[in-house]
Amino acid sequence: MPAYVIVDIDIVDPVGYGDYKELAGATVEKYGGKYIARGGRTEVLEGDWHPKRIVVLKFESMRRAKDWLNSEEYREPRKMRHRTAKAKMIVVEGV
Repeated sequence: MPAYVIVDIDIVDPVGYGDYKELAGATVEKYGGKYIARGGRTEVLEGDWHPKRIVVLKFESMRRAKDWLNSEEYREPRKMRHRTAKAKMIVVEGV
C-alpha cells in the first residue's frame, strides 16, 4: 500500500535550506519516492492551521518511507534540514 510523507516546514535559514534541497532529492529518488507537492501555494480550508511550506512525498509503502528517512544517504541532509528549518512530519498509508 502506498504511503505519503507529509511535512509542514518553517524555514529559518533559506540559504542553508536551499543546499538541503539540492541533496535531499536524490535520496528520495533512490528509495523509490516521488515528490507530489513541494512548496506550492497553500490555502487553509478549515481550522486554524497555518502551514509555512508543505512537502508531500509518495513511497511504495510505509516501510520504504521510513527506510528513506533513516537511511545512511539521508543522514547528512536530514541534519541540514534540522539546522535550517523546523518541521512537523507524518507518514500516512494511502491509495
